[in-house]
Amino acid sequence: MSENNNSGIPPAVNKTIKYLLRSPFHGLLSKNMLLISFTGRKSGKTFTTPVSYSREGDLLYIFTHATWWKNLDPNIPITLHLQGKDVLGLPEPVAEDKKAVAEGLMGHLKRTPYDAKFYGVTLDENKNPRWEEVEAGAQTTVMIRVRMC
Repeated sequence: MSENNNSGIPPAVNKTIKYLLRSPFHGLLSKNMLLISFTGRKSGKTFTTPVSYSREGDLLYIFTHATWWKNLDPNIPITLHLQGKDVLGLPEPVAEDKKAVAEGLMGHLKRTPYDAKFYGVTLDENKNPRWEEVEAGAQTTVMIRVRMC
């Protein structure tokens, strides 16, 4: 599988996270991180990248500032290495509807507050994300909702 690193994360960090998520020690990270694998539209190569996620029922929420999401087709299943197992999911990228992205990001940050700093969001005294900062962070962010198959 090819590397896909247009996320700004150093390649050595991505390799280490990938290794850990595939290892018996995945529990150290897999509560909020998974590996997403998809096929490049132009190259036909398989790319795998570690991402943070949150879950609501059978939906996973993934957010990115990178452009790899453009390879995702809502009609083509992707492979997720989720909590030590490979599962299939149908991705739904949401890029243009910034209100939907902000609402999704707010839910994600409530479930995974550690990620707030990656979107320029701080938490209030009750540990809730600040809505105005979430709205601002959503302007440069893409949400991928994945329905597990």
